[in-house]
Amino acid sequence: MFSLTVRDHMMIAHSFHDDVFGPARKLHGATYVVDVSFFRPALDEHDLVVDIGLASETLSTVLKEFTLSNLDDHEAFQGRNTTTEFMAQAVFQRMAWAITDGRLGEGAKGLSDMKVTLHESHIAWASYEGSLDWET
Repeated sequence: MFSLTVRDHMMIAHSFHDDVFGPARKLHGATYVVDVSFFRPALDEHDLVVDIGLASETLSTVLKEFTLSNLDDHEAFQGRNTTTEFMAQAVFQRMAWAITDGRLGEGAKGLSDMKVTLHESHIAWASYEGSLDWET
């Protein structure tokens, strides 16, 4: 399996709703380093996993939805705890939609899987990984 990873970051604010989060229930900020890894069993006709420039641009565009915003204000996240794990899935979904929309080029149709990792710090991170289903 071949893979290619691109990296960017986002700075957000949020709070949590449950007592299990202790002091993090209060409004606080986070800066996430975001890695998106693309996987495919064979390289395309150009010997690429995916166009690195398009992948980087698309990730940057996806993250702009969240960067310098309070996630508590995002309608799609109402009633949810926007944990690192939850946000890894949110970024995954938006990147998958971008691939389906052709924003990573025709070669991206050969991708089989993707993994999004949000690094909360140098000692803690969370990921969401899944298949890219081209049948739907």
